[in-house]
Amino acid sequence: MSAALVIIDVQQGMFAVPGFQPYDGEAVVERIADLIARARKSHVPIFFVQHDGGPDHPFHRGAPGFAFHPKLAPRESDDVTVKNRSSAFHGTDFDAKLKRAGIDHLVVTGMQSEYCVDSAIRGAVERGYKVTLVSDGHSTGDTKVAKAKDIIAIQNDTMNGSFATVCKAEEMRVF
Repeated sequence: MSAALVIIDVQQGMFAVPGFQPYDGEAVVERIADLIARARKSHVPIFFVQHDGGPDHPFHRGAPGFAFHPKLAPRESDDVTVKNRSSAFHGTDFDAKLKRAGIDHLVVTGMQSEYCVDSAIRGAVERGYKVTLVSDGHSTGDTKVAKAKDIIAIQNDTMNGSFATVCKAEEMRVF
């Protein structure tokens, strides 16, 4: 089985929207950075996904929020897929890139747990990929009805066993 590390939408805009802060955001970024270092050391491919929200959106291409978090900037050898929908697979060539690289197992991290991370996992499962969700490697912000900490816990519980294997970053043994 050939695994890849996937980093979804960890962009500067996630940390700049007034009234929205990713829960444990900087610690999540540090854990993802450690996973990237481990993946590079093991020669595991890394795929970045980047959201373009269109004009007047904080994640619009060319806007400061579109750039990746500076601690997680991709290298030239890393693949970057730009999307404009929640799922990394919708209207992109992400699936084709993974298949060309011989990938059949995705280790998923990123932002926002209940949106783009969830959509990517479900899209991956629909396409036959094995998925591992890094339980402390994704985040979101508080909403009007739920705290981010609870949303993350619900996502981890919902995904575990049904859509993905769930484990903490320090327990990751895929690479």
